[in-house]
Amino acid sequence: MAIAIFFVSHWFLSLFSQTFFLHRYAAHKMFTMSKFWERFFYVFTFITQGSSFLNPRAYAIMHRMHHAYSDTEKDPHSPHYFSSMIHMMLRTKDIYLDHLMQRIEPERGFDKNVPEWRLLDEVGKYWTPRLLWGIVYTLFYVAFATEWWMFLLLPVHFLMGPIHGAIVNWFGHKYGYVNHPDTHDLSKNSLPFDFVTLGELFQNNHHKYPSRVNFATRWFEVDPTYPFIKLLAKMRIIRLVNETA
Repeated sequence: MAIAIFFVSHWFLSLFSQTFFLHRYAAHKMFTMSKFWERFFYVFTFITQGSSFLNPRAYAIMHRMHHAYSDTEKDPHSPHYFSSMIHMMLRTKDIYLDHLMQRIEPERGFDKNVPEWRLLDEVGKYWTPRLLWGIVYTLFYVAFATEWWMFLLLPVHFLMGPIHGAIVNWFGHKYGYVNHPDTHDLSKNSLPFDFVTLGELFQNNHHKYPSRVNFATRWFEVDPTYPFIKLLAKMRIIRLVNETA
């Protein structure tokens, strides 16, 4: 039971950090927040993503590239140019690392108004904290695993962020239904109730309305992250910029 709780908690907390802080805030600025709360969610993302922590600046640049060049050869992760999900994510990794290490200059505007925190950005570049997080996960399994096969879940913990990205970008641009055929790409909605990735698999809706904070656009669709965002807005932790865009 402890292993199941830990795995599910890590999956959804890491996923919430990705969709709320990295995607909807860092990349799209769908809402604003004070510097205090930005630093709070920075740390929250660092903790919940752990060994697969994604730098907000590098993530935002790469995601803006994805929208600008969706499903073309310049898209960092279109499934239509790769033979497998692994090949797609290896190219994504290379582009991400180029921007993380600032080996290349992003195109004009792609790095505009992205969250940065020099201390945590620097720490997050190195393998040492990632290895330490991996040791923490392993020790938890040593303490609480009751069957040998449970240890097979550890690689998912180690690569949680990239796994989420692989699922969203592969399935969200390859399988499902289309509400908005005029997006000029191959984005799809994979699930009408996207509990698995907290709304991220409403890719067709999102590519039609990239600034809209609620990724669901039809009456039968449910974006599980949206109620949390509304709650945070009511608590004045964030301020929505354009809820219906």
